[in-house]
Amino acid sequence: MPYLWVSTPAQATLVPPPMQSLRADLHRMVVRFPASTAVEVMDLATGYHVGYNAGAVMPAASTIKVPVMVEVFRQLEAGRFELDRRVTLLASDKDYGSGELCDASVGSTFTVDELLDKMIDISDNTATNMLIRLVGVGSINRTMYHLGLDKTHLRGYVRTDNWAVRQALESSPADMVRLLTMMAKRELVDGWSSNEMISILEGDQINTLLPEPLPPGIAIAHKTGSFFDTLNDVGIVYGDDPYVIAVMTTHLPSLDMGRTFIRALSLLTFQTEARMGAWRNLTGIGAFTETDGLTSPDLRYWQHSNPNTPSNGNR
Repeated sequence: MPYLWVSTPAQATLVPPPMQSLRADLHRMVVRFPASTAVEVMDLATGYHVGYNAGAVMPAASTIKVPVMVEVFRQLEAGRFELDRRVTLLASDKDYGSGELCDASVGSTFTVDELLDKMIDISDNTATNMLIRLVGVGSINRTMYHLGLDKTHLRGYVRTDNWAVRQALESSPADMVRLLTMMAKRELVDGWSSNEMISILEGDQINTLLPEPLPPGIAIAHKTGSFFDTLNDVGIVYGDDPYVIAVMTTHLPSLDMGRTFIRALSLLTFQTEARMGAWRNLTGIGAFTETDGLTSPDLRYWQHSNPNTPSNGNR
C-alpha cells in the first residue's frame, strides 16, 4: 500500500510546521485523485523532504531524458568527446512521437550541443536516440546505479509506437529528486556540468505543468514527460526558498485532470516553501546560499568566477 513519510536531517529533532502541513495536504490531494500518483519534494536549505509513494517505479516518459543528459556530461567530463562533436542521423534513430529531427534527412549531422538542447527543450525523441547511441544504454544505467538511483532504468531506445515504452523508460520521484538535488548543489559530474545541465533544463519549452501556477519571474529547471495516460514533471524551483519537486502520474482518466492536479500540487508546494523560509528565519537556519545554488546559475558568472574551469565546447 502507499506510504507517506517525512524525513528530517540528523541534526534536527522536530519536523517544521510547514512540512507537517504539506504532508497532510499532500495526503488529502493524492488519496482523492483517481490515478496512480507518486510525489517527492525536497527543501534544499534544510534537507527536509516529504513524499507519497516516492519510491514507486513509474513510467518515466520523457523525464528519462535527464539521466541521458547526465551521462552525456559525464562522458564529456571524461574527455570522450566535446560539445561540438557531430553525430550522424541514422534511420534507426528516428522516432515520430515528439520533436522535429524525425523529419531530417538520414545522414544529416548535429552537434552534441544541438542534440542536448533539442532533447530537453522540445523533448525531441530522435535527438534522444542519437545521444543514447553515442553514450550507450549500459553506461546510462550504470551511472544511475552508482549515483544511487535504483528505480531508474532505460531498456533501449525511445520507441513511442510500442506499448512497451512504458516499461522501457522507468524511474521514481525519489530517484529524480536525488538526481536534481545533486545537480542543484553543483555535485553532479562537476560544477561546470551541473550549471550547464541546469541551464538546458531552464530552456524547457513545455511549461504547462509545474511552472504554470508559479509567480512571474520564478525560474525553474525542469523536464516534463507524457504518454496518453501519463503526465510527469520534475525540476528545481528557484526563488527565495529553492526546492526540488518530482510528480509522476499514470492511468489518468484524462490528461486535463492530470494537468490540474500537478498545477495544484505545484502551487501548494511553492506556498509551503515560502512558509519554510519564515520558519527558517525564526529558527536561525540559513538559506540555501548562492554557492549551493540559491539563484539560477549563469554560465558566464560561473566561468568568470572560475577562470580555470575548462569549457567542453561552446553553448
